Amino acid sequence: MTTSNTANELDRRLLMDRSVPGRTAVTLPPSDVPEQDMPQESLLRDDLPLPEVSQLEVIRYFSLLSQLNFSIDTNFYPLGSCTMKYNPKLNDAMASLPGFAGIHPNQPSDQVQGAVQLMHELQELLGDLTGLPGVSLAPLAGAQGEYAGLLIARAYHASRNDSARTVALIPDSAHGTNPASAAMAGLEVVTVPSASDGNVDVNALRDLADERTAVFMLTLPSTLGLFEPSILEITQIVHDAGGLVYADGANLNALLGIAKLGDLGFDICHSNLHKTFSTPHGGGGPGSGPVMVTDELAKFLPEPVATRNGDSYTLSEPESSIGKINGFHGSFGILVRAYTYIRAMGRDGLKSAAENAIINANYIQSQLKDSFDLAADRYCMHETVLSASRQKKRGVKGLDIAKRLLDHGIHAPTMYFPLIVDEALMVEPTETESKETLDHFIEVMRQIDDEITSDPETVQTAPHTLPVTRLDEAAAARKPYLRWQG
Repeated sequence: MTTSNTANELDRRLLMDRSVPGRTAVTLPPSDVPEQDMPQESLLRDDLPLPEVSQLEVIRYFSLLSQLNFSIDTNFYPLGSCTMKYNPKLNDAMASLPGFAGIHPNQPSDQVQGAVQLMHELQELLGDLTGLPGVSLAPLAGAQGEYAGLLIARAYHASRNDSARTVALIPDSAHGTNPASAAMAGLEVVTVPSASDGNVDVNALRDLADERTAVFMLTLPSTLGLFEPSILEITQIVHDAGGLVYADGANLNALLGIAKLGDLGFDICHSNLHKTFSTPHGGGGPGSGPVMVTDELAKFLPEPVATRNGDSYTLSEPESSIGKINGFHGSFGILVRAYTYIRAMGRDGLKSAAENAIINANYIQSQLKDSFDLAADRYCMHETVLSASRQKKRGVKGLDIAKRLLDHGIHAPTMYFPLIVDEALMVEPTETESKETLDHFIEVMRQIDDEITSDPETVQTAPHTLPVTRLDEAAAARKPYLRWQG
Protein backbone atom coordinates (compact mmCIF):
# COMPACT_ATOMS: atom_id res chain seq x y z
CA MET A 1 0.00 0.00 0.00
CA THR A 2 1.37 3.43 -0.92
CA THR A 3 1.76 6.25 1.57
CA SER A 4 -1.14 8.16 0.02
CA ASN A 5 -3.38 5.10 0.19
CA THR A 6 -2.41 4.57 3.84
CA ALA A 7 -3.31 8.15 4.65
CA ASN A 8 -6.58 7.76 2.79
CA GLU A 9 -7.49 4.69 4.85
CA LEU A 10 -6.68 6.60 8.05
CA ASP A 11 -8.99 9.42 6.93
CA ARG A 12 -11.83 6.97 6.37
CA ARG A 13 -11.79 5.55 9.89
CA LEU A 14 -15.02 5.72 11.83
CA LEU A 15 -15.04 7.91 14.91
CA MET A 16 -15.03 4.85 17.19
CA ASP A 17 -12.02 3.47 15.33
CA ARG A 18 -10.14 6.70 16.10
CA SER A 19 -10.77 6.34 19.83
CA VAL A 20 -7.78 6.20 22.20
CA PRO A 21 -8.40 5.75 25.96
CA GLY A 22 -7.88 8.97 27.89
CA ARG A 23 -7.93 11.27 24.87
CA THR A 24 -10.32 14.22 25.13
CA ALA A 25 -11.63 16.85 22.76
CA VAL A 26 -12.14 19.62 25.27
CA THR A 27 -11.07 20.49 28.80
CA LEU A 28 -13.93 21.77 30.92
CA PRO A 29 -13.39 24.36 33.70
CA PRO A 30 -14.25 23.41 37.28
CA SER A 31 -18.00 23.19 37.81
CA ASP A 32 -19.57 26.22 39.48
CA VAL A 33 -22.73 24.33 40.47
CA PRO A 34 -23.15 21.53 43.02
CA GLU A 35 -22.63 17.99 41.77
CA GLN A 36 -25.84 16.02 41.33
CA ASP A 37 -26.43 12.40 42.22
CA MET A 38 -26.47 9.92 39.36
CA PRO A 39 -29.80 8.28 38.40
CA GLN A 40 -30.58 4.96 39.99
CA GLU A 41 -28.40 2.07 38.90
CA SER A 42 -31.13 0.34 36.88
CA LEU A 43 -31.34 3.34 34.54
CA LEU A 44 -27.63 3.36 33.74
CA ARG A 45 -25.96 1.36 30.99
CA ASP A 46 -22.37 0.45 30.31
CA ASP A 47 -22.80 -1.13 26.86
CA LEU A 48 -22.67 2.15 24.96
CA PRO A 49 -18.99 3.13 24.73
CA LEU A 50 -18.35 6.68 23.56
CA PRO A 51 -15.32 7.56 21.44
CA GLU A 52 -12.37 9.21 23.18
CA VAL A 53 -10.85 11.50 20.57
CA SER A 54 -9.12 14.85 20.24
CA GLN A 55 -10.91 17.92 18.94
CA LEU A 56 -8.89 17.78 15.73
CA GLU A 57 -10.02 14.18 15.12
CA VAL A 58 -13.65 15.21 15.63
CA ILE A 59 -13.31 18.09 13.15
CA ARG A 60 -11.56 15.92 10.56
CA TYR A 61 -14.16 13.18 10.91
CA PHE A 62 -17.21 15.35 10.38
CA SER A 63 -15.50 17.41 7.67
CA LEU A 64 -14.75 14.15 5.84
CA LEU A 65 -18.37 13.05 6.14
CA SER A 66 -19.54 16.31 4.60
CA GLN A 67 -17.13 15.82 1.68
CA LEU A 68 -18.46 12.33 1.00
CA ASN A 69 -21.96 13.64 0.38
CA PHE A 70 -23.23 14.26 -3.13
CA SER A 71 -24.87 17.68 -3.15
CA ILE A 72 -25.75 20.40 -5.62
CA ASP A 73 -22.86 22.47 -4.22
CA THR A 74 -20.30 19.78 -5.09
CA ASN A 75 -21.65 17.64 -7.94
CA PHE A 76 -23.89 17.66 -11.02
CA TYR A 77 -27.29 16.47 -9.80
CA PRO A 78 -29.55 15.78 -12.81
CA LEU A 79 -32.61 14.41 -11.00
CA GLY A 80 -35.57 14.59 -13.39
CA SER A 81 -38.73 16.28 -12.09
CA CYS A 82 -36.85 17.31 -8.95
CA THR A 83 -35.14 20.46 -10.24
CA MET A 84 -31.98 20.22 -8.17
CA LYS A 85 -30.81 23.70 -9.15
CA TYR A 86 -28.22 25.85 -7.43
CA ASN A 87 -29.55 27.77 -4.43
CA PRO A 88 -28.06 31.30 -4.38
CA LYS A 89 -26.46 32.01 -1.01
CA LEU A 90 -28.19 35.40 -1.00
CA ASN A 91 -31.40 33.48 -0.25
CA ASP A 92 -29.87 32.01 2.90
CA ALA A 93 -28.51 35.39 3.97
CA MET A 94 -31.94 36.98 3.73
CA ALA A 95 -33.63 34.12 5.60
CA SER A 96 -31.00 34.49 8.34
CA LEU A 97 -31.75 38.16 9.03
CA PRO A 98 -32.76 38.53 12.70
CA GLY A 99 -36.09 40.09 11.75
CA PHE A 100 -37.00 36.88 9.91
CA ALA A 101 -35.02 34.19 11.72
CA GLY A 102 -35.70 35.47 15.24
CA ILE A 103 -39.47 35.74 15.20
CA HIS A 104 -42.04 33.26 16.48
CA PRO A 105 -45.18 32.05 14.67
CA ASN A 106 -47.31 32.82 17.73
CA GLN A 107 -46.39 36.51 17.70
CA PRO A 108 -49.33 38.78 16.80
CA SER A 109 -49.32 40.24 13.31
CA ASP A 110 -48.68 43.80 14.53
CA GLN A 111 -45.28 42.67 15.86
CA VAL A 112 -44.17 40.98 12.63
CA GLN A 113 -45.49 43.30 9.95
CA GLY A 114 -42.43 42.84 7.73
CA ALA A 115 -42.82 39.07 7.71
CA VAL A 116 -46.55 39.20 6.93
CA GLN A 117 -45.91 41.81 4.22
CA LEU A 118 -43.36 39.47 2.63
CA MET A 119 -45.93 36.65 2.68
CA HIS A 120 -48.54 38.91 1.09
CA GLU A 121 -46.16 40.06 -1.65
CA LEU A 122 -45.05 36.46 -2.31
CA GLN A 123 -48.71 35.46 -2.68
CA GLU A 124 -49.15 38.18 -5.29
CA LEU A 125 -45.97 37.16 -7.14
CA LEU A 126 -46.97 33.49 -7.27
CA GLY A 127 -50.49 34.41 -8.33
CA ASP A 128 -49.14 36.54 -11.16
CA LEU A 129 -46.62 33.91 -12.33
CA THR A 130 -49.27 31.17 -12.48
CA GLY A 131 -52.29 33.24 -13.53
CA LEU A 132 -54.16 31.89 -10.49
CA PRO A 133 -54.58 34.85 -8.11
CA GLY A 134 -55.88 33.10 -4.98
CA VAL A 135 -52.85 31.90 -3.00
CA SER A 136 -52.19 30.22 0.33
CA LEU A 137 -48.61 29.63 1.45
CA ALA A 138 -49.60 27.19 4.21
CA PRO A 139 -48.80 23.77 2.64
CA LEU A 140 -45.47 22.41 3.88
CA ALA A 141 -44.66 20.30 0.80
CA GLY A 142 -45.76 19.65 -2.75
CA ALA A 143 -47.77 16.61 -1.71
CA GLN A 144 -49.53 18.65 0.98
CA GLY A 145 -50.22 21.31 -1.64
CA GLU A 146 -51.82 18.61 -3.79
CA TYR A 147 -53.89 17.43 -0.85
CA ALA A 148 -55.03 20.99 -0.08
CA GLY A 149 -55.94 21.56 -3.73
CA LEU A 150 -58.03 18.40 -3.83
CA LEU A 151 -59.81 19.37 -0.61
CA ILE A 152 -60.57 22.71 -2.26
CA ALA A 153 -62.03 20.89 -5.27
CA ARG A 154 -64.21 18.77 -2.97
CA ALA A 155 -65.33 21.84 -1.02
CA TYR A 156 -66.25 23.59 -4.26
CA HIS A 157 -68.41 20.71 -5.47
CA ALA A 158 -69.99 20.35 -2.01
CA SER A 159 -70.91 24.05 -2.04
CA ARG A 160 -72.85 23.36 -5.24
CA ASN A 161 -74.57 20.29 -3.74
CA ASP A 162 -72.78 18.20 -6.37
CA SER A 163 -71.97 15.24 -4.13
CA ALA A 164 -71.74 12.75 -7.01
CA ARG A 165 -68.34 14.08 -8.08
CA THR A 166 -66.00 11.63 -6.38
CA VAL A 167 -63.55 10.69 -9.17
CA ALA A 168 -60.05 12.01 -9.79
CA LEU A 169 -58.83 11.41 -13.34
CA ILE A 170 -55.03 10.99 -13.38
CA PRO A 171 -52.69 10.22 -16.33
CA ASP A 172 -50.68 7.01 -16.21
CA SER A 173 -47.48 9.08 -16.34
CA ALA A 174 -48.31 11.06 -13.18
CA HIS A 175 -46.15 11.53 -10.11
CA GLY A 176 -46.96 8.87 -7.53
CA THR A 177 -48.11 11.50 -5.06
CA ASN A 178 -51.06 12.39 -7.32
CA PRO A 179 -53.09 9.19 -6.81
CA ALA A 180 -51.95 9.02 -3.18
CA SER A 181 -53.20 12.55 -2.49
CA ALA A 182 -56.45 11.86 -4.30
CA ALA A 183 -57.05 8.74 -2.23
CA MET A 184 -56.31 10.66 0.98
CA ALA A 185 -58.85 13.27 -0.09
CA GLY A 186 -61.47 10.53 -0.42
CA LEU A 187 -61.55 10.43 -4.20
CA GLU A 188 -61.66 7.39 -6.46
CA VAL A 189 -58.67 7.30 -8.82
CA VAL A 190 -59.31 6.54 -12.49
CA THR A 191 -56.28 6.30 -14.79
CA VAL A 192 -56.14 8.11 -18.12
CA PRO A 193 -53.81 6.36 -20.60
CA SER A 194 -51.11 8.06 -22.65
CA ALA A 195 -51.21 8.15 -26.43
CA SER A 196 -48.36 6.84 -28.58
CA ASP A 197 -46.73 10.30 -28.66
CA GLY A 198 -46.46 10.39 -24.85
CA ASN A 199 -49.23 12.92 -24.33
CA VAL A 200 -52.63 12.38 -22.75
CA ASP A 201 -54.95 10.27 -24.89
CA VAL A 202 -57.55 12.97 -25.51
CA ASN A 203 -60.18 10.54 -26.78
CA ALA A 204 -59.80 8.38 -23.68
CA LEU A 205 -60.14 11.48 -21.49
CA ARG A 206 -63.28 12.49 -23.35
CA ASP A 207 -64.80 9.06 -22.68
CA LEU A 208 -63.87 9.12 -18.98
CA ALA A 209 -64.89 12.69 -18.10
CA ASP A 210 -68.49 12.63 -16.89
CA GLU A 211 -70.84 13.72 -14.12
CA ARG A 212 -68.70 11.86 -11.55
CA THR A 213 -65.51 13.75 -12.38
CA ALA A 214 -64.39 16.00 -9.55
CA VAL A 215 -60.94 16.87 -10.86
CA PHE A 216 -58.40 16.01 -13.55
CA MET A 217 -54.82 16.11 -12.22
CA LEU A 218 -52.18 16.90 -14.83
CA THR A 219 -48.46 17.66 -14.58
CA LEU A 220 -47.44 20.29 -17.15
CA PRO A 221 -44.98 19.74 -18.69
CA SER A 222 -45.64 16.05 -18.18
CA THR A 223 -43.30 13.70 -16.35
CA LEU A 224 -42.02 12.70 -19.79
CA GLY A 225 -40.72 16.26 -20.10
CA LEU A 226 -43.30 17.06 -22.79
CA PHE A 227 -45.71 19.94 -23.28
CA GLU A 228 -49.30 18.97 -24.03
CA PRO A 229 -50.12 20.50 -27.44
CA SER A 230 -53.83 19.81 -26.84
CA ILE A 231 -53.90 21.44 -23.41
CA LEU A 232 -56.71 23.88 -24.23
CA GLU A 233 -58.84 21.04 -25.58
CA ILE A 234 -58.04 18.95 -22.50
CA THR A 235 -59.07 21.61 -19.99
CA GLN A 236 -62.23 22.35 -22.01
CA ILE A 237 -63.24 18.67 -21.98
CA VAL A 238 -62.99 18.56 -18.19
CA HIS A 239 -64.81 21.85 -17.72
CA ASP A 240 -67.60 20.77 -20.09
CA ALA A 241 -68.04 17.69 -17.87
CA GLY A 242 -68.33 19.94 -14.81
CA GLY A 243 -64.96 19.05 -13.30
CA LEU A 244 -61.99 21.14 -12.23
CA VAL A 245 -58.46 20.92 -13.65
CA TYR A 246 -55.53 20.61 -11.25
CA ALA A 247 -51.91 21.28 -12.23
CA ASP A 248 -49.12 19.48 -10.44
CA GLY A 249 -46.60 22.32 -10.40
CA ALA A 250 -43.49 20.16 -9.96
CA ASN A 251 -42.35 21.10 -13.47
CA LEU A 252 -43.18 24.79 -13.28
CA ASN A 253 -39.48 25.44 -13.86
CA ALA A 254 -40.18 25.11 -17.60
CA LEU A 255 -43.03 27.64 -17.75
CA LEU A 256 -41.86 30.69 -15.80
CA GLY A 257 -42.50 33.82 -17.85
CA ILE A 258 -43.51 31.70 -20.86
CA ALA A 259 -47.01 30.47 -20.04
CA LYS A 260 -49.45 30.87 -17.15
CA LEU A 261 -51.40 27.87 -15.95
CA GLY A 262 -54.53 29.98 -15.42
CA ASP A 263 -54.46 31.04 -19.07
CA LEU A 264 -54.33 27.39 -20.10
CA GLY A 265 -57.55 26.54 -18.27
CA PHE A 266 -56.25 25.26 -14.94
CA ASP A 267 -58.29 26.00 -11.83
CA ILE A 268 -55.88 24.87 -9.12
CA CYS A 269 -52.15 24.23 -8.89
CA HIS A 270 -49.40 23.93 -6.35
CA SER A 271 -45.79 25.04 -6.67
CA ASN A 272 -42.83 23.29 -5.10
CA LEU A 273 -40.88 26.33 -3.94
CA HIS A 274 -37.98 24.03 -3.15
CA LYS A 275 -37.83 23.10 -6.84
CA THR A 276 -38.81 26.03 -9.02
CA PHE A 277 -37.68 28.89 -6.81
CA SER A 278 -34.24 27.64 -5.72
CA THR A 279 -34.73 26.87 -2.05
CA PRO A 280 -33.01 23.96 -0.26
CA HIS A 281 -34.24 20.56 -1.40
CA GLY A 282 -33.50 17.06 -0.26
CA GLY A 283 -32.48 15.33 2.93
CA GLY A 284 -36.06 15.04 4.13
CA GLY A 285 -36.92 18.71 3.90
CA PRO A 286 -37.74 21.44 4.35
CA GLY A 287 -40.32 21.75 1.63
CA SER A 288 -43.00 24.23 0.70
CA GLY A 289 -45.98 23.75 -1.59
CA PRO A 290 -48.19 26.86 -1.83
CA VAL A 291 -51.54 26.30 -3.52
CA MET A 292 -52.90 28.72 -6.14
CA VAL A 293 -56.51 28.90 -7.37
CA THR A 294 -58.91 30.97 -9.46
CA ASP A 295 -60.76 33.89 -7.89
CA GLU A 296 -63.87 31.70 -7.68
CA LEU A 297 -62.07 29.14 -5.52
CA ALA A 298 -60.11 31.57 -3.33
CA LYS A 299 -62.67 31.45 -0.52
CA PHE A 300 -61.85 27.76 0.04
CA LEU A 301 -58.07 28.23 0.53
CA PRO A 302 -56.45 26.80 3.68
CA GLU A 303 -55.70 29.34 6.37
CA PRO A 304 -53.90 31.55 6.99
CA VAL A 305 -53.80 33.89 4.03
CA ALA A 306 -51.93 37.19 4.29
CA THR A 307 -54.14 40.18 3.51
CA ARG A 308 -53.49 43.91 3.27
CA ASN A 309 -55.63 46.56 4.93
CA GLY A 310 -54.29 50.00 4.02
CA ASP A 311 -50.72 50.08 5.30
CA SER A 312 -51.04 47.07 7.61
CA TYR A 313 -50.94 43.33 6.97
CA THR A 314 -52.83 40.57 8.75
CA LEU A 315 -53.22 36.80 8.60
CA SER A 316 -56.83 35.82 8.03
CA GLU A 317 -59.09 32.86 7.33
CA PRO A 318 -60.87 32.76 3.95
CA GLU A 319 -64.65 32.78 4.01
CA SER A 320 -65.21 29.04 3.38
CA SER A 321 -61.69 27.82 4.18
CA ILE A 322 -60.93 24.12 4.26
CA GLY A 323 -59.21 25.01 7.55
CA LYS A 324 -55.68 24.55 8.80
CA ILE A 325 -53.51 21.87 7.24
CA ASN A 326 -50.60 22.40 9.64
CA GLY A 327 -49.87 24.19 12.89
CA PHE A 328 -48.67 27.55 11.64
CA HIS A 329 -48.04 29.61 8.50
CA GLY A 330 -46.03 27.23 6.31
CA SER A 331 -42.24 26.94 5.99
CA PHE A 332 -41.48 30.60 6.57
CA GLY A 333 -37.72 30.37 5.99
CA ILE A 334 -38.39 28.78 2.62
CA LEU A 335 -40.89 31.51 1.77
CA VAL A 336 -38.20 34.14 2.42
CA ARG A 337 -35.77 32.31 0.13
CA ALA A 338 -38.32 31.99 -2.68
CA TYR A 339 -39.29 35.66 -2.35
CA THR A 340 -35.61 36.66 -2.53
CA TYR A 341 -35.05 34.53 -5.63
CA ILE A 342 -38.08 35.92 -7.47
CA ARG A 343 -37.27 39.54 -6.64
CA ALA A 344 -33.58 39.13 -7.48
CA MET A 345 -34.31 37.43 -10.83
CA GLY A 346 -37.15 39.66 -11.94
CA ARG A 347 -39.65 38.71 -14.63
CA ASP A 348 -37.04 38.65 -17.41
CA GLY A 349 -34.62 36.60 -15.32
CA LEU A 350 -37.23 33.98 -14.50
CA LYS A 351 -38.16 33.67 -18.16
CA SER A 352 -34.48 33.32 -19.08
CA ALA A 353 -34.12 30.57 -16.45
CA ALA A 354 -36.99 28.60 -17.99
CA GLU A 355 -35.65 29.06 -21.52
CA ASN A 356 -32.15 27.97 -20.53
CA ALA A 357 -33.52 24.91 -18.71
CA ILE A 358 -35.33 23.92 -21.91
CA ILE A 359 -32.25 24.53 -24.06
CA ASN A 360 -30.04 22.48 -21.73
CA ALA A 361 -32.43 19.51 -21.71
CA ASN A 362 -32.79 19.51 -25.49
CA TYR A 363 -29.01 19.76 -25.91
CA ILE A 364 -28.50 16.64 -23.79
CA GLN A 365 -31.30 14.83 -25.63
CA SER A 366 -29.87 15.69 -29.05
CA GLN A 367 -26.40 14.52 -28.07
CA LEU A 368 -27.45 11.21 -26.49
CA LYS A 369 -30.31 10.03 -28.69
CA ASP A 370 -27.89 8.04 -30.88
CA SER A 371 -26.66 6.10 -27.83
CA PHE A 372 -29.90 5.78 -25.84
CA ASP A 373 -33.52 5.35 -26.79
CA LEU A 374 -35.89 8.25 -26.11
CA ALA A 375 -39.25 8.08 -24.37
CA ALA A 376 -40.45 10.46 -27.09
CA ASP A 377 -38.29 11.51 -30.02
CA ARG A 378 -39.48 15.10 -30.17
CA TYR A 379 -38.70 18.49 -28.71
CA CYS A 380 -38.72 18.25 -24.91
CA MET A 381 -39.13 20.87 -22.26
CA HIS A 382 -36.90 21.16 -19.17
CA GLU A 383 -36.09 17.44 -18.87
CA THR A 384 -35.57 14.50 -21.16
CA VAL A 385 -36.42 10.87 -20.47
CA LEU A 386 -33.86 8.45 -21.84
CA SER A 387 -34.38 4.69 -21.97
CA ALA A 388 -31.67 2.11 -21.30
CA SER A 389 -33.67 -0.61 -23.03
CA ARG A 390 -30.99 -0.84 -25.73
CA GLN A 391 -28.32 -1.30 -23.04
CA LYS A 392 -30.48 -3.83 -21.19
CA LYS A 393 -30.31 -6.11 -24.22
CA ARG A 394 -26.52 -6.10 -23.74
CA GLY A 395 -26.84 -7.14 -20.11
CA VAL A 396 -26.69 -3.78 -18.30
CA LYS A 397 -29.67 -2.12 -16.61
CA GLY A 398 -30.46 1.51 -15.98
CA LEU A 399 -29.54 0.99 -12.32
CA ASP A 400 -26.04 -0.13 -13.34
CA ILE A 401 -25.59 2.99 -15.46
CA ALA A 402 -26.74 5.17 -12.57
CA LYS A 403 -24.21 3.51 -10.24
CA ARG A 404 -21.41 3.93 -12.77
CA LEU A 405 -22.13 7.67 -13.03
CA LEU A 406 -21.14 7.97 -9.36
CA ASP A 407 -17.59 6.95 -10.24
CA HIS A 408 -17.44 10.07 -12.42
CA GLY A 409 -18.72 12.45 -9.73
CA ILE A 410 -22.21 12.69 -11.21
CA HIS A 411 -25.31 11.92 -9.19
CA ALA A 412 -27.68 9.43 -10.78
CA PRO A 413 -30.68 10.79 -12.69
CA THR A 414 -34.14 9.71 -11.62
CA MET A 415 -34.42 5.99 -12.42
CA TYR A 416 -37.35 3.85 -13.57
CA PHE A 417 -39.77 6.78 -13.69
CA PRO A 418 -42.12 7.40 -15.38
CA LEU A 419 -43.23 3.80 -15.00
CA ILE A 420 -44.53 3.69 -18.55
CA VAL A 421 -40.95 3.95 -19.93
CA ASP A 422 -38.79 0.82 -19.89
CA GLU A 423 -35.48 1.35 -18.04
CA ALA A 424 -36.20 5.06 -17.73
CA LEU A 425 -33.46 7.56 -16.90
CA MET A 426 -35.04 10.98 -16.38
CA VAL A 427 -32.47 13.76 -16.77
CA GLU A 428 -33.08 17.38 -15.77
CA PRO A 429 -30.00 19.61 -16.11
CA THR A 430 -31.76 22.81 -14.93
CA GLU A 431 -30.72 26.23 -16.15
CA THR A 432 -27.87 26.61 -13.68
CA GLU A 433 -25.47 24.11 -15.26
CA SER A 434 -22.81 25.25 -17.72
CA LYS A 435 -22.26 23.83 -21.19
CA GLU A 436 -18.97 22.37 -19.94
CA THR A 437 -20.83 20.40 -17.27
CA LEU A 438 -23.38 19.17 -19.80
CA ASP A 439 -20.60 18.14 -22.21
CA HIS A 440 -18.88 16.21 -19.42
CA PHE A 441 -22.13 14.39 -18.61
CA ILE A 442 -22.69 13.56 -22.29
CA GLU A 443 -19.13 12.29 -22.63
CA VAL A 444 -19.47 10.10 -19.53
CA MET A 445 -22.79 8.64 -20.71
CA ARG A 446 -21.24 7.76 -24.07
CA GLN A 447 -18.22 6.25 -22.33
CA ILE A 448 -20.48 4.09 -20.15
CA ASP A 449 -22.36 2.95 -23.26
CA ASP A 450 -19.02 1.92 -24.81
CA GLU A 451 -18.05 0.07 -21.61
CA ILE A 452 -21.26 -1.94 -21.78
CA THR A 453 -19.89 -3.49 -24.97
CA SER A 454 -16.19 -3.68 -24.09
CA ASP A 455 -16.23 -4.25 -20.32
CA PRO A 456 -19.79 -4.79 -19.03
CA GLU A 457 -18.65 -6.15 -15.66
CA THR A 458 -17.17 -2.76 -14.74
CA VAL A 459 -20.60 -1.18 -15.17
CA GLN A 460 -22.49 -4.04 -13.54
CA THR A 461 -20.38 -3.84 -10.37
CA ALA A 462 -20.09 -0.02 -10.07
CA PRO A 463 -19.42 2.14 -8.19
CA HIS A 464 -15.74 1.43 -7.61
CA THR A 465 -14.30 4.71 -6.30
CA LEU A 466 -16.63 5.48 -3.39
CA PRO A 467 -16.23 4.43 0.26
CA VAL A 468 -19.47 2.46 -0.08
CA THR A 469 -19.78 0.30 -3.19
CA ARG A 470 -22.71 -1.80 -4.45
CA LEU A 471 -25.13 -2.50 -1.60
CA ASP A 472 -27.75 -5.14 -1.05
CA GLU A 473 -30.52 -2.58 -1.46
CA ALA A 474 -33.28 -4.87 -0.19
CA ALA A 475 -31.33 -5.60 2.99
CA ALA A 476 -30.40 -1.94 3.40
CA ALA A 477 -34.08 -1.00 3.32
CA ARG A 478 -35.34 -3.82 5.54
CA LYS A 479 -32.41 -4.42 7.90
CA PRO A 480 -30.45 -1.17 8.12
CA TYR A 481 -27.54 -0.70 10.52
CA LEU A 482 -28.63 2.24 12.67
CA ARG A 483 -25.62 2.43 14.98
CA TRP A 484 -21.89 1.81 14.94
CA GLN A 485 -20.92 -1.82 14.61
CA GLY A 486 -17.56 -2.81 16.14
